[in-house]
Amino acid sequence: MAVVLEKGHTRDRVAASRGEAQGEVPANSARHAGDVIAASLKAQGVTAIFTLCGGHISPILIGAKDAGIRIVDTRHEATAAFAADAMARLSGVPGVAAVTAGPGLTNIVTPLKNAQLAQSPLILFGGAAPTMLQGRGALQDIDQRPVVAPHVKIVKQVRRVRDIGPALEDAFAVAREGVQGPAFIECPIDLLYPEALVRQWYAEAGGRGQSLGARALRFYLHRHLEKMFGGTKAPATPRPRKIRIPTPASSSVNAAAAALSKAERPLAIIGSQALATGTDAAALAEAITRLGIPVYLSGMARGLLGRDHPLQLRHQRRNALKESDCVILAGVPCDFRLDYGKQIRNTATLIAANRSRKDARLNRRATIEAIGDAALFLRALAERGRIHRDDWLASLRARDAARETDIDAQAATEGAHVNPVAFFRALDREAGENAIFVADGGDFVATASYIVRPRRPLSWLDPGAFGTLGVGAGFALGAALARPDAEIWVLFGDGACGYSLAEFDTFVRHGIPVIAVVGNDAGWTQIAREQEKVLGDDVGTVLARTAYHEVAAGFGAEGILVKTNAEVPEALRRARAAAKAGRPVLVNVWLDRTSFREGSISM
Repeated sequence: MAVVLEKGHTRDRVAASRGEAQGEVPANSARHAGDVIAASLKAQGVTAIFTLCGGHISPILIGAKDAGIRIVDTRHEATAAFAADAMARLSGVPGVAAVTAGPGLTNIVTPLKNAQLAQSPLILFGGAAPTMLQGRGALQDIDQRPVVAPHVKIVKQVRRVRDIGPALEDAFAVAREGVQGPAFIECPIDLLYPEALVRQWYAEAGGRGQSLGARALRFYLHRHLEKMFGGTKAPATPRPRKIRIPTPASSSVNAAAAALSKAERPLAIIGSQALATGTDAAALAEAITRLGIPVYLSGMARGLLGRDHPLQLRHQRRNALKESDCVILAGVPCDFRLDYGKQIRNTATLIAANRSRKDARLNRRATIEAIGDAALFLRALAERGRIHRDDWLASLRARDAARETDIDAQAATEGAHVNPVAFFRALDREAGENAIFVADGGDFVATASYIVRPRRPLSWLDPGAFGTLGVGAGFALGAALARPDAEIWVLFGDGACGYSLAEFDTFVRHGIPVIAVVGNDAGWTQIAREQEKVLGDDVGTVLARTAYHEVAAGFGAEGILVKTNAEVPEALRRARAAAKAGRPVLVNVWLDRTSFREGSISM
C-alpha cells in the first residue's frame, strides 16, 4: 500500500516502517499509536491478535508484538475474525482481530454477523485511509461505518491519538455488557504511524508555494495535525472497567421456584448464552446438579455437565418438550431450533431466563420472564431447593437408552466406505479427555452432535444460530491459543472444509497442531437430501472425492486417507500421535451415505 497525500508525494509502507523515507527525522525514531493500543490491550488481558496484514494497520501489529502480544496472521480476514470469536468464548476475555481498510473490512462482514448472533464479544480494529483524504478517492477508502454498524454493538471512529485509550475502554466494556457482542474501532493510517513521519507527509503535501492559497493550506494542515496529535505527551494509564452482570429479579426467581415445585414433568434447556464470556461454568454445573431437573444442553453449553451426567438427556428433545408441564429456557430463544416455540405445549408453564428481553419474548410470550444472566438465574433457583421427579427422569432416560441402542444398530451397518455413525462412535472413544471439538459443516457435523460427547464445559464450538459455514479453521486457531493444552478436533464437512484448507499453511507456520477430520461424501449432502426428494434434481450439490489430505500435506501438515471402517481406529491413533508431536493433521474420511438424519432440515 502507498500513502498518498498529494500527487507526486508517496511513501512506500515498507520504506516507512524501516525509516528509509527521505526527510529530516527517521520514521522509526518516534513512538507511534500502535504502542498506545498495545498498552490498552495488555491492560484488558489480551494475549493475541488475529490478523491479515495491511499497511493501514502495521503499527498496531508491531506495537502489540513488542508488548508481548502474540500476532497470528491468517490467509483470510474471515479466519482472523472467527479466531477472535472463539478466543472470546473460551478465554473469558474479548477476542481481538485487526484488518486493513476497505476490502479487508468487507471480507469479515459474515464473521461479524455470526459473532453478533452468537452474542460473542469480539473486538475488531479496522484500518482506514488518511483522515485528510477520506472521501477523495484514496486507496481502499470507503465509508466503513455503514458496513459494520448493523453487525456490532458500538462503532468508535478515532480521530485523535489521545482518544485511542478511551475508545478501547468503551469498546471492551460495551462488548461485554448486557447482551454481549462485537465492537468496531476504526483507526486511520495517519493516526497510527510515528508523528514525525506523518508531519513529514503533511509538510510535503502542503508544498512550498507562497500564494495565499498555499499558505492557507499549510495553516489548515498544521491545525489538523495539532488536533490529531495534541495532548499525547502523557497518555492516561489504561483502566479496564468493571462489568456489571445483569442479575434477574428475585421476584422472577421466586415465581419460577414456585412453578417448579408444582410441576410433575419439569425440563430445562440450557443454551450458549448461559455460558457467556466470564461465566463460572463450574458453579453453573453444580447449580444444575442441585436443582435436579432433567436438562438438554445446546450450543456452547454442550459439555457443561461432562460426558455422562445423570440429569442430561441427548435425544428426542421434541417429544420431551411436548410432554413437559414446566419448561425453563436458559439463554435459549424460541427460534427455528425450537420450531418457533411450537414444540412447547400451550398449557405448560414457560420460564424464559435471558439477558435479552427481545429473545425472551421471541415468537412466544413466557409465563415467567427472568431478564438477566441465565447462569445467575439457575444458580439462584438452585438455592430454593431440589426438585425430585424420579419417575419422569427415568422415563426420559429410558427413551435415551433406546435411541442409543438404535444408533449402535446403525453404526453396525457395513458399506463400501466408512459409516459416519460408526466413525463418530470410534472418534468419541479415541479423543482425549482434554478434547475440544470444533463443528464446521452440515450433515456430517449434525451427525456428530448426536454421538460425540464433549468432555467438559466449553469444549464444543459451533457457529450458533446463524449456521455459518467456514468457521472451522478460525475457531480452531482461537481454541488452540485459549486452551494451549487442549487436543483440538475440527469436524469438517467436505463442503465446509473448502473455506479453511488454505489455513493449514497458518497451522503449520504457527505450530498449531489441530486434528482436522473431513467427512468426504462428495456432496453438500444436507442440502442434496431434501433438494432431490422435493425437486428431483441434485444440481449444485455434487462435489468430488477430493484428496483433501494431499492439499494439507502440500502445506506441510500430515495427511491421512481413510476409505473403510477397518482403517478408522489406526488413522485416529496416528492423527493423535502427529498432533502430540506438534504437527497439524487432516484425516480425509470417505463416507457412505446414510439415512441417519433423514428429514432433519430446519428453516
